Amino acid sequence: MVGYDSLLNRAIEKTPNKETSGERFVVPRPKTFIEGRTTVWDNFNEIREKLNRDADHFVKHLLREMGTAGKVEGNRLVLQGRFTSDTIAALVDDYVSEYVRCAECGRPDTKLVKYDRVTTLKCDACGAQRSIQKRRQMSTKTAQVASIEEGKIYEMKIETQGKKGDGIARIDKFTIFVPNARTGEIVKAKINKIDGNLAFASKQ
Repeated sequence: MVGYDSLLNRAIEKTPNKETSGERFVVPRPKTFIEGRTTVWDNFNEIREKLNRDADHFVKHLLREMGTAGKVEGNRLVLQGRFTSDTIAALVDDYVSEYVRCAECGRPDTKLVKYDRVTTLKCDACGAQRSIQKRRQMSTKTAQVASIEEGKIYEMKIETQGKKGDGIARIDKFTIFVPNARTGEIVKAKINKIDGNLAFASKQ
């Protein structure tokens, strides 16, 4: 005969891990920088682990939505093309809403399961289930035209030096001049002025 303690332990093991009232589900902000014609997402794996999702599924979704190619290199994701961290953060939020967070209780304690070829999001916290609808791909134009704005701060990699010694970085279609920045340096710079495809910034 199975003892009470043994039955209790089994029940505890099968009980889903839930967030306590004092816990918050906070996804780290993507840390990215531009390197040539690619975007390096430095903390990709940290965010993937926070979401508790398969890397292949996460990457395929992102690449499809962005209309680009990319590959995982260690803890990083290298994307073809230049994308701002704001663009990537918006895509991560979109992924969380569709594939991670329960629509009923709002918790992230979920998993993806398949029933008769239908992918379903199952919540371990409240038991709710919902099918994942096929999503319309974000247009490449929408994903890649991630414009910079005056007054905002961006992280960028200095690719070369200008004739006056200013560091030069590139984001999307913009060439950005950053005084007192050296080639190869990754800096945070505030966009002070935009003139056509040229932007003038200051190190922060």
